[in-house]
Amino acid sequence: MVLQSKWSIDELDFPTSMAFIGDNDVLVAEKNTGKVIRIVNGEIIDEPVIDVAVATQIERGLLGIDVSKDPYSGKIYAFLYYTESGNGEDASDIENGVDPLGNRLYRYELVEDKMINPLLLLDLPADPIKEGRTDHNGGKVVVGPDNNVYLIVGEVGGHRTQAQNIADGPDPNGLGGILRITQDGKIVESDTPIFGESSPLNLYYAMGIRNSFGMDFDPVTGNLWDTENGASYGDEINLVTAGFNSGWSQIQGYGEDYDGNDKNGNSLNAEKLYPKNLVYFGNSHYSDPEFVWVNTIGITDITFLDSDKLGSEYVNDMFVGDINNGYLYRFVLE
Repeated sequence: MVLQSKWSIDELDFPTSMAFIGDNDVLVAEKNTGKVIRIVNGEIIDEPVIDVAVATQIERGLLGIDVSKDPYSGKIYAFLYYTESGNGEDASDIENGVDPLGNRLYRYELVEDKMINPLLLLDLPADPIKEGRTDHNGGKVVVGPDNNVYLIVGEVGGHRTQAQNIADGPDPNGLGGILRITQDGKIVESDTPIFGESSPLNLYYAMGIRNSFGMDFDPVTGNLWDTENGASYGDEINLVTAGFNSGWSQIQGYGEDYDGNDKNGNSLNAEKLYPKNLVYFGNSHYSDPEFVWVNTIGITDITFLDSDKLGSEYVNDMFVGDINNGYLYRFVLE
């Protein structure tokens, strides 16, 4: 995140995420309207750059946005993650009981002040396990330093699969983790698959995540960090490496069930822990959070400030928000 010139906007309707195209040029996603608003030099462009039809009950809606610029063609791509309405009308899941089509990630081309040429990259379940549970859709989208697209998705209404560490549960279904794909929706090629070669295991970069509204890359190390929302305990900040299993639904906060051995009975690598009650695929592993709130704060986004405009002492520091108190937290990494 690069700090921009000082200006404020108060005409937005439930903004969930934003992405900077350039200095003083930002796109803002609105949860319940399905609109992406463009703000240039502190002024809102008259018409939204796009207006998509969204289901909006509880935590459904237009949830995530990020952008990238093709260095060869100069094209600007925008990536939107949202719960797509089942009948092309906003809030029809509330007003008429219409089931959404799914939680979907699209790529658009930004031309002047419009998003055009939609390309569906991911089509994920939006159906809850229990009626009325339309929470935990996640939603943060980040284009990483490797130019791949990372999407963090929650358990979506209480799904319980092996990705939520239920050993005898159904196979993973793309929920409850961080998914990684190329900008045109292909599987990221790897000599050593992280969780496995079959679909959807080949989409996962991390799993065992209850829900999250935040994810960002450290500009110094390139490491990926996320936030994770606890239930009645254990909002987390995690350092996420490839194959990370965050532990949900068996562990929230710090884990305890360590026996000194890895999943194959070998001597434990101190950097990779293997609690006995988790489900492991491929090269997956568990690690404790780097920070835990005992009392939940409703942790939201996480970002790094790669700018000196607040002063040199803040450069590359981590900032985290919460919804319960409206606080902004600063962390200094060593």
